[in-house]
Amino acid sequence: MENNSDTKKVKNSFSAWFEDLKEFMSGRFSLEEDKAQRDEVVATVEKGVVFRGVNLWVLIFATMIASLGLNVNSAAVIIGAMLISPIMGPIMGVGLSLGINDFDLLKKSLRNFTLMFIVAIITSTVYFFISPLGDARSELLARTVPTTYDVLIALFGGLAGIVAQSRRDRTSTVIPGVAIATALIPPLCTAGYGLATGQFRYFLGAFYLFFINSVFIALATYLMVRFLKYEKKAFLDPVKERNVRRTMLLITLVTFIPSVVIGFHMVRVSLFEATADKYVSQVFEFPHTRVIECEKSYAQGKNPSRIEVVLLGEPLAEEIIENARAQLIRFGLKDTELVVRQGAATDKLDLETLQKNYADLLDEKNRRIAELQALMSRYRVVDVGVDGISQELGVLMPSVGTIALTKGIRFDMKGRSRDTLLLCLVTPRDAETAIDAETLRQWLRVRTKIADVKLYIETPADEE
Repeated sequence: MENNSDTKKVKNSFSAWFEDLKEFMSGRFSLEEDKAQRDEVVATVEKGVVFRGVNLWVLIFATMIASLGLNVNSAAVIIGAMLISPIMGPIMGVGLSLGINDFDLLKKSLRNFTLMFIVAIITSTVYFFISPLGDARSELLARTVPTTYDVLIALFGGLAGIVAQSRRDRTSTVIPGVAIATALIPPLCTAGYGLATGQFRYFLGAFYLFFINSVFIALATYLMVRFLKYEKKAFLDPVKERNVRRTMLLITLVTFIPSVVIGFHMVRVSLFEATADKYVSQVFEFPHTRVIECEKSYAQGKNPSRIEVVLLGEPLAEEIIENARAQLIRFGLKDTELVVRQGAATDKLDLETLQKNYADLLDEKNRRIAELQALMSRYRVVDVGVDGISQELGVLMPSVGTIALTKGIRFDMKGRSRDTLLLCLVTPRDAETAIDAETLRQWLRVRTKIADVKLYIETPADEE
């Protein structure tokens, strides 16, 4: 009976502790604090959806600023364009309308989203068409190939954005931060660059990135709206309600399902590239051969995945390359094609000679640096630490009253430096006191490490 009683007490204690923990965590992560009313949030988002007047002009200006930033390869300018761009409004409007079953808001959001896209594309295309700088810089190229990280950034950025919009206090830095993180305006400008220069692969890649970001921001908004349990819009006509629900469900499926499939494909591509990098780094490790380039392409249609490496140095035998192909299975790259490009035997590079040449060059540089440092030390007149020397000399030779020291350089009549000397002027404590000049000179040579010491003894009478 006692054991059962103890067990019951333990269970009750654990249950109470668990309830306290649950209540603590619920309070910490609750979104009810400072939560705005549903109608207030809808009105705020709906206001940002419309592109008319100020919003439209700000979009044009932000597009021009972002295009300039991409053109001159300035990250700071691009970030500024993201901060002032009103491009998030229609995207969050789509997600909110799907979450609360508001078909009118959905139509308004899609119309303004289309208008925003067209205006931004035309503005950036016109800019890049007349811009004298036509080269694709790194900031621009980074917006042509979407990655898994872009999907995750858009998803979590959308979640942060709708949470910030659902608060009564909207003066926080969350919404500007989301605008920077999700980076919607630069891909549109990159798409305009692709149209202006006739490089349609840039246009398609940038548009793909913009579409993925937009869809996952809208998806994040939809999920958070459902999590916050906002009341859905009701219809008086059951037939109209059923038609609206079907239409919105169709739009949701057509928009989100392909994006999820695309996102899953991007994850697989990222995993393949990471595995391929690991394979190349571990398998192609040889003392006299280096991998100078590695290109990876994931399977598309009937074309298998492919890894192409370019080697520099001693050519590998065919048996070694076949052994490398056999190891693809061990890394989970079963159906991957391996292509190895290397020089012929006549193009063999002696890496040892190359290393020796680099070592000789490094030694020559070090020798030259040492010569220059020695030359600088000869010409530099530096402090010889008179304060420390005077204190030490006061203990060793109480007969010395004052001392003056300076380090100088001796030159010949052709302006060439010969050696360094130390000039020392000492004064006895009084006229009757004698100073051992030779002992002082020897001590100064050891103390200052300067062999040439010129010592002058001045009498107190002369000093006066």
